[in-house]
Amino acid sequence: MPAGRRAHGQLIAKAPLVLAGVDLFVEVFRLLEPAVVVEIDRKDGEELHVGESPVQVFALARTLLSGERVALNLLQRLSGIATLTRRFVREVEGTGAQILDTRKTTPGLRALEKYAVRVGGGRNHRKDLEKPY
Repeated sequence: MPAGRRAHGQLIAKAPLVLAGVDLFVEVFRLLEPAVVVEIDRKDGEELHVGESPVQVFALARTLLSGERVALNLLQRLSGIATLTRRFVREVEGTGAQILDTRKTTPGLRALEKYAVRVGGGRNHRKDLEKPY
């Protein structure tokens, strides 16, 4: 890949989802290229339908190729948690039940996964063994 080649990346939903982690997605590319240009059309917590595009990234092609896997893995993980949480929240709506998370999270991703639960409409139960969240 030529060093100065510019490229355009577009995030496209391949399934219905609740978006979570947009800022983190963008930050991956900003760490690689501070001058990256990003167009964010949707925000965390919004529901996307198949084919919708919440984010576009304009950067060096090397930046896009270097960051896309990490950025996508994080966004997919958090959006998956938010989507499932939203489904559970809707299932118990009107019953008085609440959807709470657990402290048993992926190592190193606790704060992010708890954020995704909140984005999906759930509540954080506790951060660790000693303190309520």
